[in-house]
Amino acid sequence: MATLAPEAPALAVDPLDVSRPELYRDDVWQAPFRELRATSPVHRVEHSGFGPYWSVSTYKPIVHVESMPELFSSQAGGITLADFIEQDPTDVRMPMFIAMDRPKHTGQRRTVAPAFTPSEMVRMTDNIRMRTAEILDTLEWNTPFDWVDTVSVELTTQMLAILFDFPWEDRRKLTFWSDWAGDIELVKSPELRLERLKHMYECGAYFQNLWNGKVGKAPTPDLISMMIHSDAMAEMDQMEFLGNLILLIVGGNDTTRNTMSAIAYGLDLFPDERAKLEADPALIANTVQEVIRWQTPLAHMRRTATADTVLEGQQIKAGDKLALWYLSANRDESVFPDADRIIVDRPNARRHLAFGHGIHRCVGARLAELQIAILLEEMAKRRMRVNVLGEPERVSACFVHGYRKLPVEISRY
Repeated sequence: MATLAPEAPALAVDPLDVSRPELYRDDVWQAPFRELRATSPVHRVEHSGFGPYWSVSTYKPIVHVESMPELFSSQAGGITLADFIEQDPTDVRMPMFIAMDRPKHTGQRRTVAPAFTPSEMVRMTDNIRMRTAEILDTLEWNTPFDWVDTVSVELTTQMLAILFDFPWEDRRKLTFWSDWAGDIELVKSPELRLERLKHMYECGAYFQNLWNGKVGKAPTPDLISMMIHSDAMAEMDQMEFLGNLILLIVGGNDTTRNTMSAIAYGLDLFPDERAKLEADPALIANTVQEVIRWQTPLAHMRRTATADTVLEGQQIKAGDKLALWYLSANRDESVFPDADRIIVDRPNARRHLAFGHGIHRCVGARLAELQIAILLEEMAKRRMRVNVLGEPERVSACFVHGYRKLPVEISRY
């Protein structure tokens, strides 16, 4: 009878490996980050599902790293803890400007930036308000429904469809592609990597048709036309085109959608703060910043050291990867007292790092803020309160920090 080879001993779980997906699925990430901030703000994790990395968990060193893009590269290893797998046909490079260094980053970012200027925000405001009002007016009072799908996903997907001049009846494809593109846990399974690649190619083929339909036409105020009519992006190869599309879809989708869900979940969690906001709609602008800080819809961005350096007394070697935990920096008590609470009139809410810092700060931040503010304004007009009926189903991953479902009902206050 054949004897089985002894199993290799399982590596003990590192309690300070904050890349573990269950921390986010179960919403228990706060304690390990609190310990990291207190004892080891730049902390080496040797064994994780994504290999060795440095965790940068406090506000000041993250700003320092973001301010030195030549030393801490976005391009060298990409922007998430998941490494590119060389010689693996299921892992295909898709360059995107958020994962580029200067000068190429500058030219491509400049191409899409006009879609997000203050004058464009003014131009889009009436449309955003009309669509938000339409969705809120279809909600049934005192009747359970899923806030994520009915409100957050629908509003952000409509906005993306307008930004891309995307066929309206197919707009939910954008949500589907975004969910596949943003899930970094998929890198751990060759089958799921292959499935993701298939969906990304479908996305690329669909957008290639939209691109072909606009080539040779007069410029229009949508992102595809802006790319076609720019020197920096007109000659992108297929993979770079796809990479930038995915960046804009995930960026436009996840940030706004998960903050809109946090508006419902977070304000219900802190009823005294919600009452303060309900009594004074002038607090809406600040509440937008505070909920973005409290939620932090993208938990981390990754940088790769291009040379040996020292960060907070730690020896960082060229090639080391660093996870900048925006999620943790936004709970740094030295910057945000009582940071685990939503405080709608917090004086420095705007200092949050949820959109990053420096040359890679989110290009669409103004649009996200505008959409969230209008949602709160339209809820206030209707005296609409969202009552959470049960715990949300959360995204089980350390990159997109978000919600899959949130059971609620609405009542009047």
